Amino acid sequence: MKSKLLVLGIVASAFIACESDDTADIIINDNSVTTTNNTTGNNGGNETVILTPASGSITENLTLEADTEYLLTGATIVSSGTTLTIEPGTVIKAEAGPNVYLAIEQGAQILANGTPSNPIVFTSNSSAPAAGDWGGIILLGRAPLNSVTGTSTSTSEIGNLPYGGNIADDNSGVLRYVRVQYSGGAADGQSENNGFSFYGVGSGTTIEYIQAFVGADDGVEFFGGTVNASFVAVVNAEDDSIDWTEGYSGTISNAYVLQGSGIGDEAFECDGFNTDFTNATGTFSNPTVTNVTIESESSNDSTRGFLLRAGTQGTFSNVLIIGKDTGISVDDDEESTPTSQNIADDTLTFTDVTFTNVTTKTAIDGGVSTEADLVTGDGNGTGTNITSWGAGWTVGIN
Repeated sequence: MKSKLLVLGIVASAFIACESDDTADIIINDNSVTTTNNTTGNNGGNETVILTPASGSITENLTLEADTEYLLTGATIVSSGTTLTIEPGTVIKAEAGPNVYLAIEQGAQILANGTPSNPIVFTSNSSAPAAGDWGGIILLGRAPLNSVTGTSTSTSEIGNLPYGGNIADDNSGVLRYVRVQYSGGAADGQSENNGFSFYGVGSGTTIEYIQAFVGADDGVEFFGGTVNASFVAVVNAEDDSIDWTEGYSGTISNAYVLQGSGIGDEAFECDGFNTDFTNATGTFSNPTVTNVTIESESSNDSTRGFLLRAGTQGTFSNVLIIGKDTGISVDDDEESTPTSQNIADDTLTFTDVTFTNVTTKTAIDGGVSTEADLVTGDGNGTGTNITSWGAGWTVGIN
């Protein structure tokens, strides 16, 4: 049967992903809706809706229904004061292009409540999907960063959208049982999309049961903020799987990273601050990370399970690292803020870690702290039980 192509004409100024620090103004014009017929639908006769307005900005509350297939055709911004609700089982596809992404502005919310049997899926619209086909999901909140002070904001690498502030418990909504596939396209050939990008997202936001599958850049990245994320799976990210910078201080619990043969860089790349900018507050990333399994299938993997640098702090426990060349690397690349000093200060610790088929367990710069200073409970880590919490809604898991 014919499917209908519903064009959501929610109009505001368009955003173009680039690396400028200027933030575009939002100009709301109208909220018209236009309907046309489509005879080339590929979702078995269900209705297909173009989710991206002509202007790029969604300015009225919107609910996406599971019996409708949605298509992102460009940069799609949920404007401040607006809520995007997504029903369990909804599929959102994206046309090819790095400037195709979904962003939730400061003051907006996404309520994406999937279930294990009906996850919400963002994926490529290509008949032969591949990493980097489109951008990804971006949340922007008002939680603190260390790159700015007070209520000042920074601008996102993708879309030049403001993020950061002084509201630690800021609420950008809910992502639960959400899977992002084939993301990570590099806008303008250099700005990096991730599967999930969390810019200054606050602890009032719920992030649990999310998966980034086959992405061209990072799977999940935290740019400052205080958000807590639990039950996080990243499979075959071509760059880092989980990344943080700009003073991220939330918790990550039950994380599973799988890197196929020859795929991926560091499993965790952990920066205390963004070295491209100043550390305006003088503080550093300091998350709590527990119940982690890292699995590399490469036979000659020169990357690391954890790369800790730029003064990052952190408390890590119950970690299982399989198949990496180096398990934990502490890098003093920033001479003024040597990360290894945090070991001596007891602000960087690993408790209960098991290294399996790991060539070098730890590599620590500075020449002062030892492996025994950094890691206690060697051999006691069991990691996370991905076969239990990942059942039914994840893909590509061993």
